[in-house]
Amino acid sequence: MPAPSRIVDAHQHVRWHQRDEHHLVADLDAHGIGYAWLLTWQLGAAEQSPEHAAYLDPALTLPDGSHPGIPLSALLAVREKFPARCVVGYCPHPLWPHAPRLLEAAHHMHGVRVCGEWKFRVPFDDPRCLALFRQAGKLGLPVVLHLDVQYLPDPRTGAPAYQPQWYGGGVGHLERALQACPETTFIGHAPGFWREISGEADACPAPYPHGPVTPGGRLYRLFDTYPNLCADLSAGSGRTALARDPAHAAAFLTRYADRLLFGRDYYGRELHDFLQTLPLDPAVVEKIYWRNAERLVAAPA
Repeated sequence: MPAPSRIVDAHQHVRWHQRDEHHLVADLDAHGIGYAWLLTWQLGAAEQSPEHAAYLDPALTLPDGSHPGIPLSALLAVREKFPARCVVGYCPHPLWPHAPRLLEAAHHMHGVRVCGEWKFRVPFDDPRCLALFRQAGKLGLPVVLHLDVQYLPDPRTGAPAYQPQWYGGGVGHLERALQACPETTFIGHAPGFWREISGEADACPAPYPHGPVTPGGRLYRLFDTYPNLCADLSAGSGRTALARDPAHAAAFLTRYADRLLFGRDYYGRELHDFLQTLPLDPAVVEKIYWRNAERLVAAPA
């Protein structure tokens, strides 16, 4: 793969995994990344979990032990220090009263350019979510969605097994949101999204499927049917979905080069290292690494 002329990290967070903004900027520099989309993650009551203590900012922990997540205030503080290195995103919890108005206010008051990260234990097609998505569309903000399915087949019996760490619902909920909000650009992400690259998604008990990609993956139909669907390649989910079948990955990235964005969701270069092994056309590389991101959201001034 030819080296990209620029790199935009279109899925990133800050003040988490025991690293502050100075660590983040040093990591961007170490990997030749110009800037990142910084995304919030607002935790509600349903999203609280003891595991968050391992990677969220302990300074924000509340007296009852709950945690607000990664709030907008943290991102604004980082942008104040490093204005050229970040685009600020924000997604209010869809169950908060007047969430669409909060998003509108954040856009006008604080220059929020992305609605994200949407990562909540609420189905995508809940009317309150759709109202938020429609507001994002009106404001021209792409919506970064985290999808983790509610059920996976039990590895012993094949019966549906409830997954307590679900977000968004399932691919059907996603499709109904795409249908209901055609003016809104959605950026799919996370294990529940990327498992749909392969036709055996319903039968696979693993959250991160491995092995050759089989025909019939629903992502193909979604991309071909809904021009408002994009995706980022971030985290272990995007990279794993590609690395499970490198020959398929090259064809998939080429076919949907106008819809895919480079992103990491954490630190390091695992995704970049894998992409370098693929025989990709220079035009495809440029689109994935920065052109698509800047088509959706202009670079910071």
